[in-house]
Amino acid sequence: MTTTLERPTAYRWRWPALFVILAAEVMDLIDAMITQIAAPTIQREIGGSAGLIQWLVSGYTLAMAVGLITGGRLGDLYGRKRMFVIGALGFTVASLLCGLSVSPEMLIGSRVLQGLFGAVMIPQGLGLIKEMFPPEEIGKAFGLFGPVMTISSVGGPVLAGWLVDADLFGTGWRMIFLINLPIGVAAVLAALRFLPEFRLSNATRLDLGGMFLVSAAAFLLIFPLIQGQEAGWPAWTFACMAGSVVMFALFGAYEAHRQRSGKDPLVTPGLFRKRAFTGGLVAGLSFFTGMIGLSLVFTLYVQEGLHFSPLKAGLASLPQAVGGVVGFGIAMALVAKLGRTLLQLGTVVMAAGAGVLGLTIHLAGLDVDAWQLAPGLALVGIGMGLTMAPFFDIVLAGVEPHESGSASGTLTAIQQLGGALGAALLGTLFFHLLTSRWSFGEAMQAMVAVEIGLLLVTCALSFLLPRHAREEPSH
Repeated sequence: MTTTLERPTAYRWRWPALFVILAAEVMDLIDAMITQIAAPTIQREIGGSAGLIQWLVSGYTLAMAVGLITGGRLGDLYGRKRMFVIGALGFTVASLLCGLSVSPEMLIGSRVLQGLFGAVMIPQGLGLIKEMFPPEEIGKAFGLFGPVMTISSVGGPVLAGWLVDADLFGTGWRMIFLINLPIGVAAVLAALRFLPEFRLSNATRLDLGGMFLVSAAAFLLIFPLIQGQEAGWPAWTFACMAGSVVMFALFGAYEAHRQRSGKDPLVTPGLFRKRAFTGGLVAGLSFFTGMIGLSLVFTLYVQEGLHFSPLKAGLASLPQAVGGVVGFGIAMALVAKLGRTLLQLGTVVMAAGAGVLGLTIHLAGLDVDAWQLAPGLALVGIGMGLTMAPFFDIVLAGVEPHESGSASGTLTAIQQLGGALGAALLGTLFFHLLTSRWSFGEAMQAMVAVEIGLLLVTCALSFLLPRHAREEPSH
């Protein structure tokens, strides 16, 4: 039975329901980062080329990117509780398939499934919170996301490293996926018990044509970037990348035609005529490409170059995660006063931290230890927190209120696409330098330079953004 919830009415089981939604967030956040720590071990045990390491990250985030734009619409059409349960159940089954994988192809396919079901699951929770809680409690409900995301980002890499090293029940790296089974089953059962059903009576039809075009465009960009290095960059890789540009252009034309025809587009075309929003999208793509790409190659550097164990690699990344928490806390206190300036300050601090990290690696060579890497990583984390805290609200301040839903979905998808692009681009460049007989230290220093360049691009584009976020939060 479907019931429509009045927003002022407090749903009886709203707090247990919130913890169900938070459990789903934890599964998604941890799964987005755990494979970075486990990737070298997975490659050694299951086989596959260097591309496997990149696809473990890119496959998940790319599927999440293209699915998120449609995920929220599915909940509007078919019911948010129903789609949350389907997403959580599918995510759990995909996690089991990851844990049982016997080939690189099966593992990558299962990771893509995880991303697609995650894209169905995650948007429903955010929509339900707005319907379950009265206005005076919504801020408190969303306030719990900060600590949960913090714990996940700090604990995720360490948990992954410990699970791989502990080899529980002889499962080795497979346990990083199998651990989702009890969490996922509990989330599904609790969702069936505690989540209310909600569906929009005026929900519009899915834009399947738009989803196909944007998915094809993203795939044609990421696939040749990852596979081109191993194939020796034949002509088809460049043809695919050129085809990606064409597909993105077709997507824009199709969406404009759909809007003129009176149909609801996947992405509101008018958004791209707003300089501030378009600048924000490119800034976000640059920022998240560098952030995720650097994180992946750093994990490879410490495990393959410095021979850290997975657990030690996870612990080595802790200063960045803790720095991110500190930066986020500082940003919350200053964002109302500094606005856009805080974002610019964050990119500068992050670039300085990357510079310290590169200098440390240059001076210490292969004798560098985790403690020496900590100051640079901590600065990177602080800058990351300062940048991310105001980013979404400031970018969305440049759009009209009736466009904020489409704009928010597009911006979140760009975040995921940046992650996929970062793993593909920086990962490919890193492996190329290694095959060109650069040392691990030299290749890592080059990646730091690329990251600093991307941060400077982000900082420059930030001047196109509004100076401050709206008084009311945009999401």
